[in-house]
Order: sequence, then C-alpha cells, then structure tokens
Amino acid sequence: MQLPVQSQSTIYAEEWEAGAGTADLVEIARAADRAGFGYLAVCDHVAIPRRLAGAMSTVWYDPVATLAHLAAVTERVRLLSHVAVVGLRHPLLTAKQYATLDHLSGGRLVLGVGAGHVREEFEAVGADFERRGAVLDETIDALRAALGPAEFPEHHGKFYDFAGLGQLPRPAQPVVPLWVGGSSPPAVRRAALKGDGWLPQGDPRDRLPAQIARIRRLREEAGVEGAFTVGAITEPLYVGRAGWEVGRRTLTGAPEEVAASLRAYRAMGVDQIQVRFRSRSRAELTEQIGLFGAEVAPRLD
Repeated sequence: MQLPVQSQSTIYAEEWEAGAGTADLVEIARAADRAGFGYLAVCDHVAIPRRLAGAMSTVWYDPVATLAHLAAVTERVRLLSHVAVVGLRHPLLTAKQYATLDHLSGGRLVLGVGAGHVREEFEAVGADFERRGAVLDETIDALRAALGPAEFPEHHGKFYDFAGLGQLPRPAQPVVPLWVGGSSPPAVRRAALKGDGWLPQGDPRDRLPAQIARIRRLREEAGVEGAFTVGAITEPLYVGRAGWEVGRRTLTGAPEEVAASLRAYRAMGVDQIQVRFRSRSRAELTEQIGLFGAEVAPRLD
C-alpha cells in the first residue's frame, strides 16, 4: 500500500489525514508490517507550484527520509518509492541515498522511478523538463551501475559521465529491484525494456490486459529476459459493511466478496496489487489493514 499522511493530494487523501503526523504514519506502517503486506510506498515531489497546490496540496514527505524512518520501526515489509522522480537529481546522489537506505534496512528497498510531470520543479532545480524521458532512460542505466556491487561504479552516457568515484556502503541486496512507473506509451515501453517491474498510474481494470500484453510483446521482441513484476492499483477498498458512504467506486463487502473481485487481477497477469482503504480515522484504517491481512489476503492465492 501507498501510505496515507505522507502525501495529501485531494484525489485520495481522507479528511483525518490533515491533522495526522509522525505517530500516525509509524502506527500505520507497523500495522501493515504485522498484517504481512508486501511493501509500503512513499511519493516524491520537491515543491508544488501555487497553480497546482489547491489540488495536489503541498504535503509531500521526502521519500528517502520517510522510508528510512519507517525502516527503523518495521521488521520485514519492503520499502518502495512510488515513484522517485530521479531526473531531479544526479544519479550518484540518488544512488548514495537509496543504497544507504537499502543498507540500513537490511535489503528491503524497491526503487520505483518515474519521469515526473511538474515543470516548475524541474526548472527550480535546474533539471531538463523537456527531455525528462530521455534523461530517465539514461538515469536508469546509470543507477543500475551505481547501485550494483562495485565500490567504484562507472557510467558513460550523453547526460551523465562518472568513473573512479567510490561509494560505500553498498546496497544490502545484490540487485536492487527497479520498477518503472507510468501508463503513457513511453512509460510502458520504458518499464518493459529497462525495468524489473511496472507500476501503472491509475489504469482501470479494463485497460490493464492490453497494457500487460504490450509489455510482454515488447520484451519478447527485444529479447529481454528475467523476472518481471506487473503491478496494479486497485479500486478503493473497505472490508465489511461500512455504515457510511464510502463512494461508488469503492470495492466493499465481506472478505470473500472482496477477495473474489481482487482475484481477477491475477487472471489478467498482475503479480502484485497496491491497495488503499477508505477510512475516517487512523484507528479505522489500521483495523482495515488488519482485516485485509487476516481475512482477504489468504483468499487471494
């Protein structure tokens, strides 16, 4: 699941999150860890321009700082950046931050990357907004080198060139999984050809089969082999009968009803699902997390 509180776009934030803070974030992360969730995800924005602040809000916790804090209060759940806008930073800086996070967490990092969409962020830090796709393509290659086993990684490209610069500590994992986010044609192609997994951005169920088929076709045509993780973001969920208006799109009902609907994702070829629960308080959210882990997740296999 992507964590609440740490990003508060009006598209998905619940009212109670506006007054929430560190203690709430920690308890929700611990609840997900106890419930057996696969990962916790945190977003990435450096600064939100006034023209977008009304819809997006300006609440966007830094992903590395947040995930590092949560790594210290959880035990097994993996830590995902969904997604790091890596074009805003030099690959060596990104590698230093996330290699340290993986080292400190005992190898729990999944690095999710994306191109970004806020022009003003790029302009403020001197990054190239117009060529952000091409920059991301090369950044992925540079990060493969910089997050690999070599103390002195090496990369020679159009945008970045480095060698003879050592970085310790190295990641705890021999290979840090790198998932690519986005649902545009270039993003899907990038995920298929350069990523270890795909994080769609808001694709409804009926669009997923075609997207997944395209990924498989692109990988086959390019001769790309190896494990690949297909993700999906589900509809909002509420396990049980809410007794309050949870919204027309929310998938709700008894555990078996919720599970039966979610099993359709597996039939499409999805390997992991990211869930979000409707809630009116931290207590209700942690209860939903516990119910899902105990009553729904076991019915998904």
